[in-house]
Amino acid sequence: MILAIDIGNTNIVVGCIDKEKTYFIERISTVRTKTELEYAVDIKTILDIHDIPADSLEGCILSSVVPQITDIVRIAGEKILEKPVMVLGPGIKTGLNILMDNPASLGADLVADAVAGIAYYPVPFIAIDMGTATTLCVVDEKKNYIGGMILPGVGVSLDALTARASQLSGIAIEAPKRVIGKNTIECMKSGVLYSSAGAIDGCIERMEEELGQKCTVVATGGLARKIIPHCRREIILDEDLLLKGLLVIYEKNRS
Repeated sequence: MILAIDIGNTNIVVGCIDKEKTYFIERISTVRTKTELEYAVDIKTILDIHDIPADSLEGCILSSVVPQITDIVRIAGEKILEKPVMVLGPGIKTGLNILMDNPASLGADLVADAVAGIAYYPVPFIAIDMGTATTLCVVDEKKNYIGGMILPGVGVSLDALTARASQLSGIAIEAPKRVIGKNTIECMKSGVLYSSAGAIDGCIERMEEELGQKCTVVATGGLARKIIPHCRREIILDEDLLLKGLLVIYEKNRS
């Protein structure tokens, strides 16, 4: 069993996983001013809650899209495990052939999603990751990462709407009673949820049209569970996708 950590712009995902199962997935807020010790306390508390001793962990792998705190969280992990933490980046073998203009610019989280998709699902496939941004990544029938899309995340869109409209207050992202809202709150809930679901359906349709073939579609990320059930396209919800990818990469690079 390993500790897998993914640093996102809004949340840090922490989980323990092995080849048999995912033991837990938790999220803590991404705070750029925290110290190594503060993050170490956060991670150790999560392990204690799930009754997992640090010395039972074989190792740790870290992916990050927030360079300012990558080393801080790495050091935090090393304080707990008392062994080096693997960081997904240059020099790490992924087995992923990235056909992008600048492969080095691809986010570590998207690399992990794609690696997991190749390992666990039929190709070609589209991986949807719904966090601060909503990303769609495409792997073709030859298992090449060929590109994708980046959309404003559901929470970002909602925050922008309420910030710029003085009569609209903040709401929770949840399904309304009906599609056609009867009051302002219902209208906002319906608009945010169904526009997001519709956008995902439309993006998948256009991607498949460009590829000329149907794809396996897998969704993950903190907001996927709220949006994906309302999509009309068949989409597999796999909340462990990123951690699975990190495990595969860890296994490829273990000494």
